[in-house]
Amino acid sequence: MPLFSQTITDFWHKSFLNGDVLYTDEIFTVVINPELSADRRVMVLEISDGRVMAVLTPALAEEIGLYQQQELSEHTFRERLNEAGVTLHGADYLFYFTEADKNILLQENLEGDLRRLTEQDDAVFSEFQSSASEQDLDDAYVELDHWAVFGSFDQNRLVSATSMYPWENAQIADLGVLTLTPFRGKGHARKVVRSISKYACDQGYEPQYRCQLDNQASTLLAKAAGLTLFGKWEVISPDSPD
Repeated sequence: MPLFSQTITDFWHKSFLNGDVLYTDEIFTVVINPELSADRRVMVLEISDGRVMAVLTPALAEEIGLYQQQELSEHTFRERLNEAGVTLHGADYLFYFTEADKNILLQENLEGDLRRLTEQDDAVFSEFQSSASEQDLDDAYVELDHWAVFGSFDQNRLVSATSMYPWENAQIADLGVLTLTPFRGKGHARKVVRSISKYACDQGYEPQYRCQLDNQASTLLAKAAGLTLFGKWEVISPDSPD
C-alpha cells in the first residue's frame, strides 16, 4: 500500500513535473514550465523523503542564469534566486492522512458535542468569531460559507471550528481550524479536524492541512489529529520583483 493517496502524489507531480526537465539527480530536480502563473512563477517542494523539486518559468530561468549552469544543487539554485532578488514566501508544511491512517479514520465514530455547521448557525458562528483575535481569524481562515464546516461545543457554546474548501481544482480539500484560547489543549481541535476530514474522505476528497514552519502549536495539532508530514512547499514572495 502506498504511503499517501495517488490523488495527492499525482497532484504535486503535475504541479512540479509538468514541463521540460532542466536538471535532475537522485535528490534535486528542476523543471521549466511556461504555463506557470505570475504568482507561482517559481515554486519549491521538499518532500519528507528528502527529495526536492523546483519549477519555474523560462523567463525566470533565463534571468537567474540557470541555462548556463551545468551542475545544479538546491543550494546553488537558491543562491541564484537570491542574487536576482527573488525571495520565496515562508514555507508551508503540508500534512495528509496516509492511506493506512485514512482507513482508521473512516471506521471511527467520533464522540463529543460536535457537528456540521450550516447557514442556520450564523449567530452562533458570529459570536465565535467575535471571541477570537483578528490575527487568529486571519491565520485560521475558517468561514461559515466554505464547502464544509464543523464545530465543537462546550455547554452549547461554539469553542472550536474548522472549515474546508476544494483546492486547486483537485480532489483535495484544504482546511483551517480555530479554537478559542480558553478552550485550547482540551481536544476540541483534534476532534473537529478528524470529523471534517472523515466527511471529506466520504465525499471523495483528500484532506489537506497546511501551516507555517514556525507554528509549533499547529504542527503538533496536525500530528495529534493523525496527519503525516508530506513535505514543505514554497512559492515566490509577492514582494519579489516582476
